[in-house]
Amino acid sequence: MRGVATLWGLGARVPAPGTWGSAAALPLGWVLHGLGGFPLFAAGAAAVCGWGWWSIRGNAVHEADASEVIVDEAAGQLVALAPLSLGLWVMGAAAWVWPWPGWVGAFLAFRLFDIWKPGWVGRAEALPGATGVMADDLVAGAFAALAVTAAAAVGHAWLI
Repeated sequence: MRGVATLWGLGARVPAPGTWGSAAALPLGWVLHGLGGFPLFAAGAAAVCGWGWWSIRGNAVHEADASEVIVDEAAGQLVALAPLSLGLWVMGAAAWVWPWPGWVGAFLAFRLFDIWKPGWVGRAEALPGATGVMADDLVAGAFAALAVTAAAAVGHAWLI
């Protein structure tokens, strides 16, 4: 269980482990989307969320949200990437297309909301145990997803 929570030790070996946990989700999201479009991406994101909560719940570190536990960042990052995968899938883009403005924007927005912890993100973090550890990143991911969607709407409106 600890292996999953720390992404097999990555969280204990690097500086800024939350950023590395987020970065680890980028190629995972690309591969999931490439292999099965948004349906596989969504299923994979849900699996990471469930597996992450289970692994954190099974560790003694869940009360303090230890810095080496980074599966929550990976899960939140996948939530932030969901509009990119969905948009590409709906538009019928080639399977392995993963345009950099979308994933870079999702990454930066997620890190901003995860570190800043505005409003609901901070409230979610206050939830007890593994739920709080996972929830703040999932809410930060949802905020980032909204930001990416708004940026895409503005950016694509300028292209028309």
